[in-house]
Amino acid sequence: MRFHRRLVAHILLALAMAILSSYCAGQATSQPAFPPLEQWKAAVISGNVAALQAFYSSNPPAQVATAAGTSTVTSEVAFWTGLKARRLKITVVQSESPQAGVQRLFLQAEFLSKAGLGGQPLYATEGQLWQMQDGQWRIIGTKRSDTTKLQQPSSTSKVIYAPGVDAHAEIKHALELAAKAHKRVLVVFGANWCYDCHVLDLAFHRPDVAGVLQQNFEVVHVDVGEGDKNQDIMQQYEVPMKRGIPAVAVLDSNGKLLYSQKGGEFERARALAPEDVLQFLNKWKPVAR
Repeated sequence: MRFHRRLVAHILLALAMAILSSYCAGQATSQPAFPPLEQWKAAVISGNVAALQAFYSSNPPAQVATAAGTSTVTSEVAFWTGLKARRLKITVVQSESPQAGVQRLFLQAEFLSKAGLGGQPLYATEGQLWQMQDGQWRIIGTKRSDTTKLQQPSSTSKVIYAPGVDAHAEIKHALELAAKAHKRVLVVFGANWCYDCHVLDLAFHRPDVAGVLQQNFEVVHVDVGEGDKNQDIMQQYEVPMKRGIPAVAVLDSNGKLLYSQKGGEFERARALAPEDVLQFLNKWKPVAR
């Protein structure tokens, strides 16, 4: 029993680090099928409380945690069945077996709720630790994120902020393009290590957001490193590094500063909704001629 608790505690810590540390382990890749996960998914979609409850170990009791702290199997089952998901897409980011009869999974869930939300999907990330018990796979530990309205990255390995780029020259070039196309320039300050910078980048690639962005803005990504790069540009556009990244500034095609982020509005991009991003872009896009 003590060994079991130590094992679960150790792996739950790994699950927590994977979820809360931005999935630095790697990109989502094709993973071998794990049939119990598909059965768990079917129980979630059906909303069958008893069937879903049966997937969690009762002896010893499964250890459950969320971003807010420890929880219970009852609460975890209530969360998943309460989604009333009419569509659920599970992406296995990572799957590994630390020892025989144990399977560890890192998942991303995208779902549409029967409750509505205007047809917009919701997202959640979860780590699950499965163990074979008396011929049945059971969940002995799980760690789940909060539900979000924006897709969360499976990795921070994408290079959004290319190293060695002359940001001054990039902004100058963007202003030239903006003047020709009657656009504005959106300067995005961030760094590749920044989880929320990757969240915002994913939001920019959503079809509904990308259409507004590409039609109205030239986008420049300015690398701030660990707060030791391009600080002169942040100061020039009145964006305080101490309020966090990602941070944005909007310029007209003449280089005039129209907006600077001073209150950390995009710092917690993971908590934003698509409509928040769209509202901002529509507010600061150029006036139609």
